[in-house]
Amino acid sequence: MSMTELGEFDGGYPSRRREVQRVACHVLARARHQAVGRFGLVPGPGGIATPAFGEEAVVVRLAPGALVVDRGGDSTHTPLVGATLRHLARAAGADIDAAFEAGGDTPEVGDPDAVIDLDATTIAAVGRWFELGWRALDRATTALGPDAAPTRIQLWPEHFDAGTSVAYGPGPTDRLNLGASPGDASHELPYLYVGPWSDERPGEPAYWNASFGAVLGYDDVLAADDPVDRAASFLVEGVERFRGERTVPSPP
Repeated sequence: MSMTELGEFDGGYPSRRREVQRVACHVLARARHQAVGRFGLVPGPGGIATPAFGEEAVVVRLAPGALVVDRGGDSTHTPLVGATLRHLARAAGADIDAAFEAGGDTPEVGDPDAVIDLDATTIAAVGRWFELGWRALDRATTALGPDAAPTRIQLWPEHFDAGTSVAYGPGPTDRLNLGASPGDASHELPYLYVGPWSDERPGEPAYWNASFGAVLGYDDVLAADDPVDRAASFLVEGVERFRGERTVPSPP
């Protein structure tokens, strides 16, 4: 996977990413939550999607250029150009006026009747980054073995990251969060992260380069011959530092 395949991230990327998150949260996650009480998301073809939910196995996808709703054997495509949040929510079967929160950092709804400026390239780039992160998380948790007791990987609309947590010891707080973010207020560009639940930071201090733990930035990931392997190795290294042993991730 090359830098071209992942997408370019210029100075306007952070604001475009926030618009993608707003739609993912208040259209996709909202639709799923209002139907079944859950709001976790997943990478989708060309962008972001809900898991299938409800009796009709509904899937709502934010794809470059359109909001796609697969319901039973039917599919509808609502163009993003000229659309408002209310229009997209209605197409997804969600009530934009109902109270909804995925956590304390849930983005504001804003004006639901204002035309949304959604960039197709950014939707695709965010989706590809989440796909890379998901593959790295799968590879890392497989390499760590069953003792890691990983939680289910989810794409959380509140923080807009894909993550899991793994164990390195028997205690209830002997765990680390592992994940992939397309960027946030602290790090504008995409990154991988390791976040210990404790204040411990074992091993070489240079690894722990963030206030909450460690991050590996987009540029470092894409410079590798195998970006997924580089990302997985970074995640595994964080756990190794707590385990005090060496585990080498291998391609699936």
